Amino acid sequence: MHIAMLSPIAWRTPPVHYGPWENVTSLITEGLVASGHQVTLFATADSQTSGTLHAVCPRGYEEDRSLIPKVWECLHISELFENADDYDIIHNHFDFLPLTYTGLTTAPVVTTIHGFSSPGILPVYKKYNGKVFYVSISNADRSPALDYIKTIHHGIDIRQFDFQPEAGDTLLFFGRIHHDKGAREALDIARACNKKLILAGIIQDQAYYDRYIVPHIDNGKVVYVGSVGPDERNRLLGSTCALLHPIQFDEPFGLSIIEAMACGTPVIAFNRGSMPELIENGKNGFLVNNVDEAIENVARIKEIDRAACRHHVEQNFTVDRMVKKYIHVYELILQGRKL
Repeated sequence: MHIAMLSPIAWRTPPVHYGPWENVTSLITEGLVASGHQVTLFATADSQTSGTLHAVCPRGYEEDRSLIPKVWECLHISELFENADDYDIIHNHFDFLPLTYTGLTTAPVVTTIHGFSSPGILPVYKKYNGKVFYVSISNADRSPALDYIKTIHHGIDIRQFDFQPEAGDTLLFFGRIHHDKGAREALDIARACNKKLILAGIIQDQAYYDRYIVPHIDNGKVVYVGSVGPDERNRLLGSTCALLHPIQFDEPFGLSIIEAMACGTPVIAFNRGSMPELIENGKNGFLVNNVDEAIENVARIKEIDRAACRHHVEQNFTVDRMVKKYIHVYELILQGRKL
């Protein structure tokens, strides 16, 4: 089958550093091509793919602030839908805006909902409910107002993550520097445990970073390394004793969690959103309710078998598993159209 894959254009696909939606889009695209399917990836012109790249936007607008996001989003999305009838399936990873173009084609559209930024975007999803096939990335992130064809958890290319059987003694925070991700709480946990904390990720809220993070950075006990690429990500995730994930919101998924476990590193996460779908409490990490419980479980982290963390990802969160599920969804849709 010929699939049109619509990626966001905030960042390159795959991203150089940050860009979780672009990352997942790339993993699915490359997996589909490896499975023998024809894929056209609609992404920025500097994107990389073994499929066919179709681009109108030169670079990610987060990487080139001279690009006006709405202008290039309109050009990018319309470019696909003006050619939509060339494809058997359109797979949208661009949130709700492309749904408003779906009346221009009879080609079936699959939309992976990567999370709801606000309840205010639901009216668009509700309008196209039943016309577009929605895939959720976790059961926790499903809206009762919508119908879904399937939940498909994200998968990772496990070959990019080296298993490290021996843990270091540091703690790691790996994510956006933002209230939602709990960087401030990670600092509190590490300080109470008297452990070194490494923070990695883009600064998404500068005021939050300046107020709650900067005063504690001493390049001794607290180190901020910025946004990191794949090689450094692999090293950081594998060399720590635990990933701290004290989220302050109901997270739809959490790629860093399965990436850490792929390296053998257990995760201590606040028990919200999709966390119970990713972490088996006491087996590959700990689900906790607050900072105090997280502190208690840092002391227990050596109880976790690092090989079990890796095995959990191998069994449940690989690219191959994810791609097979998406192919099954495509086939169900196309079979239904023939009936």
